[in-house]
Formats: sequence, C-alpha cells, structure tokens
Amino acid sequence: AVTGAVAAALLLLLLWRRRRRRRRAGGAGRVCVAVLGDLGRSPRMQYHALALARHGRQVALLGYLQTRPHPDVLRSENIRLVPVAELRGLRVGPKLFQYVLKVLVQSVQLLYTLLRIDQPSYILLQNPPGLPSIAVAWVAGLFWGSKLIIDWHNYGYSIMSLSHGRSHPLVLTAEWYEKLFGRLSDYNLCVTDAMRKDLWVNFKIKAVTLYDKPASYFKETPLDLQHNLYMKLAKDYEPFKPRAVSPGAEGSAFTERDGKSGNVLKARGRPALLISSTSWTEDEDFSVLLRALEDYERFIKEGAKLPALVCVITGKGPLKDYYNGLIQKLHFKHIQICTPWLEAEDYPLLLGSADLGVCLHKSSSGLDLPMKVVDMFGCCLPVCAIYFECLHELVKHNENGLIFRDSKELAEQLKMLFLEFPTLEGKLHSFRQNLRASQELRWDQSWDQTVLPLL
Repeated sequence: AVTGAVAAALLLLLLWRRRRRRRRAGGAGRVCVAVLGDLGRSPRMQYHALALARHGRQVALLGYLQTRPHPDVLRSENIRLVPVAELRGLRVGPKLFQYVLKVLVQSVQLLYTLLRIDQPSYILLQNPPGLPSIAVAWVAGLFWGSKLIIDWHNYGYSIMSLSHGRSHPLVLTAEWYEKLFGRLSDYNLCVTDAMRKDLWVNFKIKAVTLYDKPASYFKETPLDLQHNLYMKLAKDYEPFKPRAVSPGAEGSAFTERDGKSGNVLKARGRPALLISSTSWTEDEDFSVLLRALEDYERFIKEGAKLPALVCVITGKGPLKDYYNGLIQKLHFKHIQICTPWLEAEDYPLLLGSADLGVCLHKSSSGLDLPMKVVDMFGCCLPVCAIYFECLHELVKHNENGLIFRDSKELAEQLKMLFLEFPTLEGKLHSFRQNLRASQELRWDQSWDQTVLPLL
C-alpha cells in the first residue's frame, strides 16, 4: 500500500511538472467539453460547445453517443464529437463490487480518451456524474496543462441518496469525493444562486451562477409548423390523429389545412395539449400527474366545462417502462396519454405548440432548477411545477405559472386553467402574455456575459 502511494505521488509530481512545461506549449483556442453521460440528452453541455464554437474555439465534445445531438452541433465545423463507449454487462459479484469495478474501468476508459484528444487549454466538465470524471479530468488537466472548469448541475451524492439513503457508505464516500476533488478545479459554474452559496458554505468552492436560459430555437411555433408537426406525429401516435376532418381538408387532432387555400386553422372542439418531459428517474414522481388526471376526468364526468386532454410525456430513462405500465391500467374517456421520444429539432416545436407544461422535477439537493421549465418559458408556455426549495428563482407563482405540492392541488390548477378552454381569457392567457413581455436573456447573451470573461 505504501509503495502504491509513493508511486501515485511520483506520478502526480511528474504530471505537475509536465503541466508547467505544457502551459506554454499550446492548446490555446481548444476546449474539451465533457460529460460522462448521453450527449444528446445533455443540452446545457451542447449549448456550451455551440457558444465556444461561435467564438472560434475548437471544441472536442466528449460523452456517450446514445441519442443524436442537436443538428446545430452536428453542423458546426468547430465541434468534433469524441465518443466514449458506454459500459454494459458488468454483472459479476455483489453490487458494491460491480460499482467499484465500473468506476475503475470508467476511469481508465475516460483518461485514455481525454489523453488522445488534441491538447486543450480548458476542460469543461459536467457534474454530476462526477465519480470518477472529476478526478480523471483533473489528472488529464495535469498532463495537458489545461485548466479545469466544473459546471455543477447538482450533486452526485444527493442523487445517489434517492436510491441508497443519505447515510449509506457509498453516498458518504461520494460526498467526500465531490468535496475533495471539486476544490481542485480552476473555475466553477453552477445553475442557481442557492447552489453558489451552498458550494461556498459546505465545499469552500467559489462558483459563478450561470442560469439555464433557452436557446434561440425555443420559441412559439407558427400555426403552419404546428400542423406539419402534428401530421408527422399522427403517423405514429393515436392522440394526434383527427377526430373529424372537413371535406377537402387535411387534419390532425389540433389543426386543419384547407385543401384549396392552404390556410391552417385550429380544429373546432380541439383537445388541450399538455406536455411534460422527463428523464424517467427517481427525482420525478409521475404518479402525481396520473392521480391529477384521474381527478380531471372526474371533474368532466361531474359536468365541468373542460376540454378533452392530450397529455404528452417525452423523454427516455430507467423508469419509463414502469410508468407506461401504470398508464396502460388507466381507462380514460376524455384523456389520452402518449410517451414519445422526440428528435432534437421536434421538441422545441412541440413545446411552442402546447397549451400548458407540467414539471414534476424535485431537486435531490434542493439546489438545481429544471431546464425543461426554462425551455418551456422560452416558448412562452405557462407551467405548473411541483414545489421545492429554490424553485422561486425560476417559477413566479401566479405570474408565469403555478406551483403545486400534491396531485389534488395540481388537479385543481388544471381545472382552473382549462375552464372554458380555448377562450383567450383567464390565467392561462395572462401567464402567456407575461412570458411574452418578460423577454429575458437567451443562452448566448447570458453565456457571453458570464463564461466568456473566465476564458
């Protein structure tokens, strides 16, 4: 053990000396943006890569290539995708042994990948997942003479605590690890002011708050593009198919295109479109929404003047099959639910076409904000969001949306918002007007003000 520790110390000393020599050697203009996760489902890291590319930096965007990144990323001449092979099938021995083995293999794999790219001047790393990526990125930084920037989206240990419990040895080890290696970074970004304060108080890490902001393509969708999207989705998903179509017209459940003039109109008696997006993980309890929808169905049966509802829940993740099983057991007459995976270019179009967004994200740390709500607000889409501590930094109750605490409260909010739908009066319309008037900074402007000075 002593010999191993001495060897590790000598290795770090050699890397440190190499870093001092390499500081003058180059790498200027090159940045590695890394996430030990699926790049297609890491929008903030894609936005970082696009912002860097826009300023002429050569970007190595490193991560798993499970789902296709945004077309803007694929089209950029300054961004090169660097795939990391995802580990599967490590199912030998007890679970703890499997986890330790996975971390060790990932460490070697990630370090090998980081040392094969062109020398970067900065490594911009997403956390979580931080185990083992923070330590590996730091070692790679020593080798290359690169500065390490950690973008704190949340705490990895707090996510682990959802399934293991706060006092589990793995969770305590992960917390110690994040605190220790997090301090080795050169710069730190975080997603909320509450997290910035917590990083300083509990980790002694100074961070700069870079709020998630919508990209420019998150905006209200024109009616003709709405119709094209609905017709495309109707090929695969029953809720988008038309109930009835006028003679000579082309129709979806929500729109009709006149065969002669080509004009698109909203369908008469159309259902309301409610959208939620999720990674189907433990920090989002979709049974809350399903129970609220049961109450909504009951309100209609009791005579409330509410529209039929199409509820679209997008995303991929480990609990999707579980919730799909629950959905199949529901037998609604006035509500249809579908759970598609949307292409990156279709997701903003659907948000910009919807009537209401619902967010069930409950931060494991109480310190991060749901990016899906940021995107919804970019599309001027009002939101009902479940309460947690720092949510007020994003959702202003009764101004741009509503905050609820349980399924009963959500059901009452849906009833209030959709009463007499689709008249242009009431809270739903006023929330949308407030979002149109707010005109907050978009991602590019916010990034230029906050991150560019660090580089």
